[in-house]
Amino acid sequence: MPELRKEPVSGRWVIIATERALRPTDFKAPSHSIKGGGFCPFCVGNEDKTPPEIMAYRDKGTEPNTRGWRVRVVPNKFPALVVEGSLDKRGDGIYDIMNGIGAHEVIVECPQHEISLTALEPNHVQEVLWTYRDRLVDLKKDRRFIYGMLFKNVGAAAGASLEHTHTQLIVTPIVPQTVATEMEGSLTFYRYRGRCLFCDIIVQENSTKSRVVMEGDSFIAFAPFASRFPFELWIIPKKHSSHFENIQKSEIEELAVTLRSALCSLESALEEPPYNYIVHTSPFDQPELEYYHWHIEIIPRLTRIAGFEWGTGFYINPVPPENAAEHLRNAACIAKETK
Repeated sequence: MPELRKEPVSGRWVIIATERALRPTDFKAPSHSIKGGGFCPFCVGNEDKTPPEIMAYRDKGTEPNTRGWRVRVVPNKFPALVVEGSLDKRGDGIYDIMNGIGAHEVIVECPQHEISLTALEPNHVQEVLWTYRDRLVDLKKDRRFIYGMLFKNVGAAAGASLEHTHTQLIVTPIVPQTVATEMEGSLTFYRYRGRCLFCDIIVQENSTKSRVVMEGDSFIAFAPFASRFPFELWIIPKKHSSHFENIQKSEIEELAVTLRSALCSLESALEEPPYNYIVHTSPFDQPELEYYHWHIEIIPRLTRIAGFEWGTGFYINPVPPENAAEHLRNAACIAKETK
């Protein structure tokens, strides 16, 4: 019997289509390859083929825009939003308009041509995460900017135009609707219960263990109860925190291992699927919030959104998250044994 499950943060309903359930081996993941491959502007030695770097983790004594970097941040060559100018908020009848002011940056995660973060050592992944934090802290100083969205596209089916492993950061003068909806749902729960909904989700998942994929001292990775997509994963800090940029050194160290391991499990279980991951965090202009909890959502791109999803806002997931978590736990064990 199919189930309708309600995701408690956003209030979104998901159909878990057990009658259409698929085994992991039934998924044929699209290729990672990007058409028009060959020359890569992100590879070491091609620093002059990108806009000048904003920041980089570099070997001592090396100059900007030269070799010797380990993680490098550059402006996106084709930005969605631009830094220069004023917002100039205005109305046109019932419509609201403002200038497309913001920032659009690319975090190039390594100098060698790798297509997956899992190819990097944990200490290198730590530097990638520190770069995330550093850029949010810096851009937060600009009063025009309200929200920083960190996201990663892997594979052509996930929207990547270059295969060299990288993350994008788009900073906007407004809070994205998805995050605003999460915050509203979390605040409603907090007003009713006096507790953080995400913290309660962690307790709930730990009580059943059926959807938990991996857990450490500071982080838990699990398939959410109302997963929108097959093998969707969330990574949440166990200690309450609303802003990613407030992350501590010990947490960065564990998150690097957790994130890398979670992606390794997906790649092992699903033969390197395309995927997106997104860091959900609180707006820059908000203090530490008792009701909201930053987290990372990892979304393999194994199914397509079609007319029903667009028309209703429902998602149809043919793999129950309990089954997905079990398979990913087994894949995690295999990956650990073969590394």
